[in-house]
Amino acid sequence: MRIRFLGHATFLITTAAGRKVITDPYEPGAFGGAIGLRPISDQADIVTVSHAHADHGDAASLPGHPAVYPEAGQFTVGDIALKGVPTFHDAVRGRERGPNVVWVIGADGMQIAHLGDLGHVIDSAQAESIGPVDILMVPVGGTYTIDARDAIEVVGLLAPHIVIPMHYRVPQVTIALDPVEDFLRDLRSDRSKVIREANSSDLEIAAEDLPKQGMEIVILRPAL
Repeated sequence: MRIRFLGHATFLITTAAGRKVITDPYEPGAFGGAIGLRPISDQADIVTVSHAHADHGDAASLPGHPAVYPEAGQFTVGDIALKGVPTFHDAVRGRERGPNVVWVIGADGMQIAHLGDLGHVIDSAQAESIGPVDILMVPVGGTYTIDARDAIEVVGLLAPHIVIPMHYRVPQVTIALDPVEDFLRDLRSDRSKVIREANSSDLEIAAEDLPKQGMEIVILRPAL
């Protein structure tokens, strides 16, 4: 499997069989140009959407005719299993920014959880619904999502093998977000966690390559 970080909260997941999933596609130029990432040219088979805001739900601009999943539920698309778990975009049960769907993508013998714009620490029932996680894509930039401290708590609750931070400050996105270093700072002294700052947008991974002990935090560069 190849996981490519396109930018913000958008990933392109390509399975060993060549099936492609795009998560939370952004609208280029949204919010008065604050989303400065380039248009997405990859053609996906499946698109998961955590919520309908412009920086996460612009499936209509993608090329081709992918199957789009914007609401919670369980679905099977060929050899890919999708599970959408309802959560919230804020800490007051959606009263400020509405709902959020956590998507769990089962493919190539791994469970990949994309937390979307999660705005609160999940409870035990939500953690149970999400289930075991091998690779976790977690927002860490605060302001509109959980911040670094809450993200660390969520990571502890879900206990994935690999963590990929997202939705943090990068030059291409001028929304008021915190840098990823705020998330990494408290983790650097934890010997059970290995931080790998990849000089790439891609992570190539197979189930047998997952860390057997501890946890790996992988920082990917936005491709677009």
